[in-house]
Amino acid sequence: MEIEELKNKFCQLFRALIQREGAEELLEYLCGPGSDFFTAPASTRFHGNYPGGLCAHSLNVYDCLCAYLERPYTKKLFQTEYSEETIAIVSLLHDLCKVNVYKTSTRNVKNAAGVWEKVPYYEFDDNLPYGHGEKSVYIIGGFMRLTREEAFAIRYHMGFAEEKDIRNCSKAFEMFPLAFALATADMEASLYLEEKR
Repeated sequence: MEIEELKNKFCQLFRALIQREGAEELLEYLCGPGSDFFTAPASTRFHGNYPGGLCAHSLNVYDCLCAYLERPYTKKLFQTEYSEETIAIVSLLHDLCKVNVYKTSTRNVKNAAGVWEKVPYYEFDDNLPYGHGEKSVYIIGGFMRLTREEAFAIRYHMGFAEEKDIRNCSKAFEMFPLAFALATADMEASLYLEEKR
């Protein structure tokens, strides 16, 4: 999908499902000149490492989370229902920490013929080093309130991959099933749906 198509799909979902006070201001920020959300990659060299990858990843996580929560076993195990708004918030906004952190640069690489050439790549340059999930919670909180479970889900969406103290992550997953569900959806999207270029 092209960047404009991704942006339109994201904005349509956001407006249809997220009605919370401050939501429209958050979307204006994401669409405005102070944000590269719709053109940024999702990573420097892994999943979605291309223009528009961050938005594509967010949409993929939304689809994966919806599918995960619809499973009969999941419904029986968690014995809880989440609103469409909560599902949209945690999935579409979980990686706002990646807005404005990837810069385009070049490096020298040998091509197939063994000749050095300059190739573009992304480098990570975070001017607000507040962590990963916690930074997303912080950014969202500047516009609208999150429920406790939404905040924990976003904070721990990287699961054990990022957590230095695994006890915190394990406890968060135990207390908030949405956190585990979002981490699972994030891994599914990253590992199985998204290409690396």
